[in-house]
Amino acid sequence: MSCDIHQSVASANRVVIKVGTSTLTHATGKLNLARMERLARQMADLRNRGMEIILVTSGAVGAGMGKMGMDRRPSQISARQALAAIGQGVLMHTYEKLFSEYSVTVAQVLLTRGDIEHRERYLNARNTMFKLLKYGAIPIVNENDTLAFEEIKIGENDMLSAMVAGLTDADLLVILSDIQGLYTSDPHKDPNAKLVPVIREITDETQSFAGGAVSKFGSGGMATKLQAARVATSQGIPVVLTSGAGKDVLSNLMEGVCDGTFFLPSEHPMGRRKGWIAFNTRPEGILFMDDGAAQAIRHKGKSLLPKGIYGLEGNFSRGDIVSLSAAEGEFARGIVNFSADQVRLIMGRHTKEIEEILGSGQDAEVVHRDNLSVRI
Repeated sequence: MSCDIHQSVASANRVVIKVGTSTLTHATGKLNLARMERLARQMADLRNRGMEIILVTSGAVGAGMGKMGMDRRPSQISARQALAAIGQGVLMHTYEKLFSEYSVTVAQVLLTRGDIEHRERYLNARNTMFKLLKYGAIPIVNENDTLAFEEIKIGENDMLSAMVAGLTDADLLVILSDIQGLYTSDPHKDPNAKLVPVIREITDETQSFAGGAVSKFGSGGMATKLQAARVATSQGIPVVLTSGAGKDVLSNLMEGVCDGTFFLPSEHPMGRRKGWIAFNTRPEGILFMDDGAAQAIRHKGKSLLPKGIYGLEGNFSRGDIVSLSAAEGEFARGIVNFSADQVRLIMGRHTKEIEEILGSGQDAEVVHRDNLSVRI
């Protein structure tokens, strides 16, 4: 089946390809070498066309399980981290061997949430990725599961791939899974489930199609893939979700043939910096505002003024990321111009009163619209 992707794909130069655990491993949990070889060959060929390829790979824990002869993903964090440490070496050795057959250099990049959340580390990671691409290498990205604990984990690699797509200004994100695409219901349970070839906007109805996790070796399901697609498309990056089991899935895709689901990019993308604020940060506090302020921010592109704030949580400082919350909960994030103690003094007051309370030289906005991102 061909879907309306040819123009987006034909113009794509930098492509992030995410490969899930279920695509990389057999039912035993051990690596599916034949499939990995096919994917490596296609990625090498795309690189020979002049495209820049970034691979986001799962499979470290699964590879570790296979190496240790285990058939069930352990629940303890320390056990999963140990298996990731064992499996990451196996995974990279396999990739390096496969890509070397086509004279392609690969580079291991391990990220944690901190590398994404902190602006300086984010920019350092971005610069490193750009330099690797300039050298002609294929960055192979995974979360640093060996060291990360739950509070600093990105969570799983569908979301990581969307973050990497934004980090590197990618033209296209391809998510390869063990399912053909997004269906109207779970095709494993419903024989009448239909594949949705094109998604123009991720709505509540779209979200209702998502089910749970699909593999005992992986951690993601359709819900995480939709979340990743939402993050990428809101930043203007189209997304393809399709099965990684096809013989020439990547080659066919670059020819405009997609046996999966194509998510169109937003007509009004928020941009990379605002995308970082919206999706790649962890708020240090919460500002609660009335409906008038929320509506002005959401629909009129206004800044957040002290008058609209009636409460706050957290002990944040000037320059921190804060969550903006109204009756429906969090709807935006932004970089705050005042500390928590200062906001407590000026909230509910008119802008002209700020200097009277805090002294001269103060900003007029608690969060300026240029540093504010409404979450979709």
